[in-house]
Amino acid sequence: MAHLGELSRKAGGSRLADVILGGQDGLVNVLGVILGVAAASSDPKIVIAGGLAATFAESISMAAVAFTSMTAERDHYRSELEREKREMKELPKKEEAEIRKVYRDKGFDGKLLEDIVAHVISSKPLWLEQMMKEELELKEVKQKEIYISSAVVGFSALVGSFVPLTPFFFFPISLALWYSLGLSVIVLFFVGMYKAKVTIGSPLKSAIQMAVIGMGAALAGYLIGKIFS
Repeated sequence: MAHLGELSRKAGGSRLADVILGGQDGLVNVLGVILGVAAASSDPKIVIAGGLAATFAESISMAAVAFTSMTAERDHYRSELEREKREMKELPKKEEAEIRKVYRDKGFDGKLLEDIVAHVISSKPLWLEQMMKEELELKEVKQKEIYISSAVVGFSALVGSFVPLTPFFFFPISLALWYSLGLSVIVLFFVGMYKAKVTIGSPLKSAIQMAVIGMGAALAGYLIGKIFS
């Protein structure tokens, strides 16, 4: 299962990360499952039943992973926030030295550095905000964002899961196997290309990596199904 990414949690980056995470994970996992089932059985009902079971289990699982992961991020932020508040109260000189180091590392020195430090520590909310953001590099995760992100990941996994499954509703297993694999690889290829274009990296390299992941999952599922057939 893919891990929740390191893409930015800012609005646009967050939604793109959630959609790609859920969609890719749903597609790849269900592709491996249904090709394995199809290789082991010639009954389309069994393939579709197995695919649907994997689809909904995967979607719920991915939404739960997103929820627990982001909840852990939120709890970590809150614990660090309380620690910083306590240290600002009990060890103000130490915390002042830390904020001075933060801005010295940014290239400030002399009177300008001291003016910045004096301005920051003159306001405890600002001081605390700068310690969390600049020293610890932590960003608060809102409860609303946790719910939205979890829902997007789960729904994307659901949609992605139907990409490899759909051909089995309309074609005999012998044809559906190839259509499922081909459609999945094409979708992964273009998702990889789009991800690289809106973030960073080589579109072609990203597209090929996505497609190879899909083919790897398909091959593993198919071989396991053949072994047990």
